[in-house]
This record gives sequence, structure tokens and C-alpha cells, in this order.
Amino acid sequence: MIKVSETAKKKVIELMSEDGFDCATDFIRVGVKSGGCSGLSYDLKFDKSQRDEDKVFEDNGVKIVIDKKSFLYLIGTTLEYSGGLNGAGFVFNNPNANRTCGCGESFSL
Repeated sequence: MIKVSETAKKKVIELMSEDGFDCATDFIRVGVKSGGCSGLSYDLKFDKSQRDEDKVFEDNGVKIVIDKKSFLYLIGTTLEYSGGLNGAGFVFNNPNANRTCGCGESFSL
């Protein structure tokens, strides 16, 4: 399961609305792909289509869909949003990551 912080929830609702998505019916698709300076990187996008092999969760009023392969890498992760001086964006706090890069966009197990 992925948790969603309150700040991430507010930003998700705002961005989904700007992009023509409805937080009540649409969702965030979160995945892991090869790449990045630590070996694996996070992939996050808004989506309306669910696949048979997807795992579906809801936390803090936000629906999250994860493909079966990525799920194993993301168990227990919290999605947060940082609006700090070093750049604004979503941050994945992943307890499974042994190493992350400086920007926080890639990790390794």
C-alpha cells in the first residue's frame, strides 16, 4: 500500500483538476522503471484506465494504481509533496530503498 500525505493530496487534487482529471473517479498511476543514477526511478502520472493486473489502493481520499511488478518495490511508500527552495515536486519516501540519489528521483534496493 502507498500512503498519501496531506500536502501531496492537496497538490494531487489541484494538478488533476488543471489537467482535466477528476479526483473522485480518476487516479494516480505510480510505477518503477529502470533508469536514473541509482538504477531505478519512479514514474507518476494521472490516468483513467485501469488494467486487470493493477493493484488499486486509496489513501487520504486519493486513488492510486500500481502495476503488479512495481508493487513489490513500493510497499510501504509514502507519497509526499515538497515545495521547498531546492525545487517543488512529489517525493517518494520508500522504506525499501537502500540507496537514493541526491534528487530523490531514483533508488536501488
